[in-house]
Amino acid sequence: MTASPATTPPPDAAVPPQGMGGISPEDLLQSGGYNGCFGCGEGHESGLRFQRTSADGEAVYGHFTVTEQHQGSPGLAHGGLLATAMDEVLGTAAWSLGRMAVTGRLETDYRIPVPVGSVVHLKAWCTGVDGRKIYLQGEGRIGSPDGPVAIQAAALFLEVSREHFLGER
Repeated sequence: MTASPATTPPPDAAVPPQGMGGISPEDLLQSGGYNGCFGCGEGHESGLRFQRTSADGEAVYGHFTVTEQHQGSPGLAHGGLLATAMDEVLGTAAWSLGRMAVTGRLETDYRIPVPVGSVVHLKAWCTGVDGRKIYLQGEGRIGSPDGPVAIQAAALFLEVSREHFLGER
């Protein structure tokens, strides 16, 4: 994927190692309600139920299964749902750097249709950090981590304070 200027880090941006040693969304948001997250919450009946599986210093990984509740065209995943999946894995990559962050911009390229029943393997990595801006890229592959690329994304996440997530609304 070719990222736009808005999702391309400046040349001098640092690229920190990717790992799960940062702030865990589950740990941070243990105060309740997080189980209902559409992206990763096990308690969300029609959600993605994205499973984070690992990080290797260069990227974070996970997967989800496309269900009938996730379809747009008959038998195929809804494009917005696939963008949501990319947002979830990209957010995981940002948080794994030890930074609480939210999506500022998300660009997606759809490569091939994703059938209902498919397991989509997601991967995301940081391409640079500049102040509170976190630049990320990712991909989703069908069937296995080496399967065909179905979706690619580039994003700009913005670091926010703890109060953004835990503050009273």
